[in-house]
Amino acid sequence: MPQIIFLPNEDLCPDGAVVEAKKGETVLDVALRSDIDVEHACEKVCACTTCHMIIREGFDSLDESDELEDDMLDRAWGLEPESRLSCQVIIKDEDLVVEIPKYTVNHAKENH
Repeated sequence: MPQIIFLPNEDLCPDGAVVEAKKGETVLDVALRSDIDVEHACEKVCACTTCHMIIREGFDSLDESDELEDDMLDRAWGLEPESRLSCQVIIKDEDLVVEIPKYTVNHAKENH
């Protein structure tokens, strides 16, 4: 079973986390299931950038982003070449190392 290593994030997981993931899950679903309260203002439909993450390791093992995700990512704060919307990243067989950026473009937390 693949693992996701969430790097420390001051607000969401100060110590970081290593969690088991199931093939076919999204990175966002794994985070939420693991009590890492990642913003997802659009309820996981690729209509915002609040779940933006940076895949530090394992990026090449993922399916490529589609045009809709790429268009949304253009609006993300702190965009990097390995940026993805975690609601769109489907877990494969390889472990991932993920960084949750410090900021999002949301003006207020949605409290899901």
